[in-house]
Amino acid sequence: MKKQRVLVAVHGSLVPPDSLEGQDPRAIEEWRTEFDVVSHLKAVGHQVRCTGLYDSLTPLRTAISEWQPHIVFNLLEEFDGIAMYDQHVVAFLELLRQPYTGCNPRGLMLSRDKVLSKQLLAYHRIPTPLFAVFPRGKRVRLPAKLRYPLFVKSATDDASLGIAQASICTDERSLRERIAFVHEQTESTALVEEYIEGREIYVGVFGNDRLTTLPPWELNFGSLTEGQAPIATRKVKWDLRYRAHHNIATGLAEGLADATRNELSHLAKRIYRALHLTGYARMDFRVRADGSIFVLEANANPHISSREDFARSAQMMGMDYDAVLARILSLGRSYQAAWRIHEGV
Repeated sequence: MKKQRVLVAVHGSLVPPDSLEGQDPRAIEEWRTEFDVVSHLKAVGHQVRCTGLYDSLTPLRTAISEWQPHIVFNLLEEFDGIAMYDQHVVAFLELLRQPYTGCNPRGLMLSRDKVLSKQLLAYHRIPTPLFAVFPRGKRVRLPAKLRYPLFVKSATDDASLGIAQASICTDERSLRERIAFVHEQTESTALVEEYIEGREIYVGVFGNDRLTTLPPWELNFGSLTEGQAPIATRKVKWDLRYRAHHNIATGLAEGLADATRNELSHLAKRIYRALHLTGYARMDFRVRADGSIFVLEANANPHISSREDFARSAQMMGMDYDAVLARILSLGRSYQAAWRIHEGV
């Protein structure tokens, strides 16, 4: 690939240092993705600058105006502390006619809104758990169609924020308490869906028009299944000591029937298109013992550090980390944003 000027957009607190030498291991995990992306892009010869953003787009606009990057490598997951505002940053880049990596604004909006995304998936007859929505500030009316156990989470927050063992409810009392907890702690709408017992499988996807799925990756809950529900709580995802204690790990999903693997790939592509995603994404599934598959959600900006599931899954296809980043850059440069179509670029 031709060497490019790459402006990496990150949260202001996650601008990585030039080296890992002397860094606190706990701090490294906070900006591991940012460091991996910047250091690897530099290592293969790209000119790279990193811009940190908090609550102003001025640094981003100034960097683009003065440096004129070929592409912005977008690693933002929020803006001004609000997760749903990441779509507006990408929309800003489109207004500037600036190529960028990752998902387009519409795909970010649709996938971030878990309620809307589930409604779209239901419309397309893509299997997803039955659900109900409980807006903050409204009276809780429990629908009769949902069967216990039920799983309660925020309709907008990600990274397992607010998810714990108590998120699984087996009766009306615990359900009402958990809905109230989500309303108070996350200040968002509560999404309640039927809990699906089964294996937790992730499928990565690359592409704009032509799509490529990565090998299914599984979250193995280790000893956590002994007396606890196997769910991806915040501790399960991010607490390294907790993961080590319970032998929680991720890896290639073994023992899946060929028909199940094919269906996971097929569903991942259908979800990707239904939600108008571009660039790359990860689909989260539950697979029951009988082979039935349910999509939990789509993640339009999955973690892409060299050690995370997406990159490791791609490696099983023969793509090293540099190849993953090159593919992301290529998809960003080739994405047909509205301004490209209008100008015939």
